[in-house]
Amino acid sequence: MKTVDLLIHGGWVIPVEPEGVVLEHHSIAVKDGHIAAILPRSEAEAQYHAATVVDRSHHALIPGLVNAHTHAAMSLMRGLADDVPLMTWLTEHIWPTEGEWVSPAFVHDGTRLAMAEMLRGGITCFNEMYFYPDEVARQAEHAGMRAVVGLIVIDFPTAWAQNADEYLHKGLALHDQVRGSSLVTTALAPHGPYTVSDEPLQKVVMYAEELDIPIHMHVHETADEIRQGLEQYGKRPLARLAELGVTSPRLLAVHMTQLTDEEIAAYAAASGHVVHCPESNLKLASGFCPVQKLLDAGINVALGTDGAASNNDLDMFGEMRTAALLAKAVAGDATALPAEKALSMATINGARALGLDSVCGSLVVGKAADIVAVKMSDLEAHPRYHAISQLVYATGRDKVSDVWVAGRHLLKERQLTTLDEAAILESTRQWQEQIALAQFEVKNS
Repeated sequence: MKTVDLLIHGGWVIPVEPEGVVLEHHSIAVKDGHIAAILPRSEAEAQYHAATVVDRSHHALIPGLVNAHTHAAMSLMRGLADDVPLMTWLTEHIWPTEGEWVSPAFVHDGTRLAMAEMLRGGITCFNEMYFYPDEVARQAEHAGMRAVVGLIVIDFPTAWAQNADEYLHKGLALHDQVRGSSLVTTALAPHGPYTVSDEPLQKVVMYAEELDIPIHMHVHETADEIRQGLEQYGKRPLARLAELGVTSPRLLAVHMTQLTDEEIAAYAAASGHVVHCPESNLKLASGFCPVQKLLDAGINVALGTDGAASNNDLDMFGEMRTAALLAKAVAGDATALPAEKALSMATINGARALGLDSVCGSLVVGKAADIVAVKMSDLEAHPRYHAISQLVYATGRDKVSDVWVAGRHLLKERQLTTLDEAAILESTRQWQEQIALAQFEVKNS
């Protein structure tokens, strides 16, 4: 018999590649953090001896979900300013709060809160854009979670840096620091067309090429962004980004709710990626991303939650369901964005956009053992005619029982193994008291 580190028996294995495939009564063998084999349970038991055997025969085993757009530490501002327009939300609530409170301690505690929530929801990899990315990298390593840490760039000063050159300098230093990590990689992360001027964007393109890393950026998020672009530069933001060389196979354009057919065709020709954040877009009334048109044009579309301050959760099961339903309404076509495609958007499409598709995003022999077990035996999961449809349309993150990243058991029967839930809740309570008191004092001053 062959010896492996871990053998997981599942009721269903949904590899995502090939899309739509469901393997009943199959097992996954794991050795040295990678998938060694996927085969029927009877054959697995006959062929493999495992140091650890986990029986999840009433569960679906799926790839770890990839949250392709987050602002993790903003979890500490969850519910702080709800039901207001995007620019009001940013300029009157979020930016002032960040100006007062954002610090390494804030990012440390907020990121740990976010990672705990994401792991309990089956997310094994997140693409991050926020201040103090060095702290995010440290916390991801500590938790054993996969992260793409954004090397943020903005024109104006913040607690992290004073100008675009300093943002870039600090970002490049962090890239060098994490270069040997098996879990943490980097992306250049200019905030958006309305917060980053031409010269820094040209430097972003140069460094992205030099370092061979992605560019992660909010693009065409609102009609107001388009108006500002026309007023300031005499052109729509995507056209400006194309002229600067930003639109390319490296770009993850987040939101993309304001698109013409001509822009979709041009972006497809540039081979860029789109990150769709349906629930955040709906909550902030930003608009509707034309997902089916993008897919029809051959554009790779991934899913993200955005930050919990504008969502208000980091729930990729919710995003899959909302994305699938919204796409049908926007396209006027009930066949738009079927369940299988929604699952791909939440897994392999995100990995592909981040340049990690050889590592994660699907259950394939040789890839990292980033695996999620989803309980399918509860009353709410019956009757069960199609396992993938059940996952997307009827299952929630509360059914995630186990999560492995590179074969390491990070969530075991709903219990976090690398993060201290009680300590996270206590630090969150303390931040809530401080921020709430400051908000009260401002209102009554």
